[in-house]
Amino acid sequence: MLIDREFLLPTPFDADPADPIALVPGWFTRFDDQAAAASSHRVRRGNPEGTVRWRSFGLDRTLEPGAFDSWATRQHYRRTQGDIARRRGMLVLTPRTPDDCRAWAIGAARLDSAGYGSDHVYLDEWNRGHDGEIQIFRAFRPMVGVARQARARVLARDEIPSSPDGLRAAVWNEAESVRGDAHLRIRAYYGCGAELGHAAAAMLAHADVRSLDDLSELGAVETYRRLRAAEVKGLNLEMLWALEGALTYRDRRLIGPERRRELVAALGPAPVPERIALRRYRAPIRPAARASATRPR
Repeated sequence: MLIDREFLLPTPFDADPADPIALVPGWFTRFDDQAAAASSHRVRRGNPEGTVRWRSFGLDRTLEPGAFDSWATRQHYRRTQGDIARRRGMLVLTPRTPDDCRAWAIGAARLDSAGYGSDHVYLDEWNRGHDGEIQIFRAFRPMVGVARQARARVLARDEIPSSPDGLRAAVWNEAESVRGDAHLRIRAYYGCGAELGHAAAAMLAHADVRSLDDLSELGAVETYRRLRAAEVKGLNLEMLWALEGALTYRDRRLIGPERRRELVAALGPAPVPERIALRRYRAPIRPAARASATRPR
């Protein structure tokens, strides 16, 4: 089964064009570089004759709690033998056995982005890393839109990074400006080492934080208190997670729920702004007009 570019979107990180995806049943189909080249040539040659609907018979029944527990028990000690590789500009997924194919389908069907905004499942066994995974995002299309805007801005510059890795890094940085959260990039790495990011430095100056050393001395909570007292525009709790992440060498999205609750508890409630009593408006009192009395003659 081939999923062509007509049905694919660019990556949500840097808007890299998506490669066609081939799903090959490895237990009775041989798909080497020569077959991949022939398939790629057929894809580029013209429009396909049509599409087919993929049906996974029995998948819904296997996902039911009792049936899934039974299946998971049988698969507990079984190693997945599937292969993921790039061949001639195509991403080729080759499950070695029908059980491998079923395991991939069940892993993909059980993904849920409700809790953390994303979820993933690996398609191969650990071997100093993973060659393939399926990842879903709750806000996938908005992420793609941001990546497309950022990529267009980078490609419109006079100087465009020549290497693919350099281009991706430039798009990542520009995406922060598109999203409006560049100030959350607190610990940035420049030529001489780690420093405050440019947008973060502009915001943290309101808290009299000029360096990572200043941030370390004050701590994430006190720094956030000062920013809150200064009524910095655009401040929210994402900044608190980013400050903590900068001090612990982690991405702000990796700050766990328990630590977040601790930070919020240490922060305390926001000060209630003092209410200014408004004077009630009273219309000026005008003297009543005096009627002139006349005496009859």
